[in-house]
Amino acid sequence: MTTMRLSEDEWRQRLTPEEYHVLRQAGTEAPFTGEYTDTTTRGVYRCRACGAELFSSDAKFESHCGWPSFYQPRIGDAVVLLEDRSLGRVRTEVRCANCDSHLGHVFEGEGYDTPTDQRWCINSVSLTLEPADS
Repeated sequence: MTTMRLSEDEWRQRLTPEEYHVLRQAGTEAPFTGEYTDTTTRGVYRCRACGAELFSSDAKFESHCGWPSFYQPRIGDAVVLLEDRSLGRVRTEVRCANCDSHLGHVFEGEGYDTPTDQRWCINSVSLTLEPADS
C-alpha cells in the first residue's frame, strides 16, 4: 500500500545522511542518542520521510532500551511488518506503510506493563513529533 514513491537519488536529496541510512537502508541510530528517547511531550509522531501519522504520545512508554518505545501504532494500517533475519535471529521490522521507510522493530512478550505486551522500538531519526495543541 505504499503511496509515496521516490527514487533513491530523490531520497538522498531529501534526507540527511543519517536519516537516509536509517530510513532507507534499515540502519539503527546509536542507543540513548535520539531526540525522542526521553521525550514526554504530548502529540503525534510522524514519519520523518513522508509525514504519515505513526504513533501517539499516549502509547509511548519508558522501556529504558535506548530508543523511543510505543505499545502500538496510532492507526493499525500505518505500518507494515516484515520478517528480519539480518542479525542471525528472527525479528519483526517496522516500516512506514506510506513510503516504505524503515522505522525500527517490534518485540513481544518482554513483560512490559503495557496493554499489548509489545515494544515498538523506533529510531528517533525516523520520526518527527507534532506537539498537541495546549
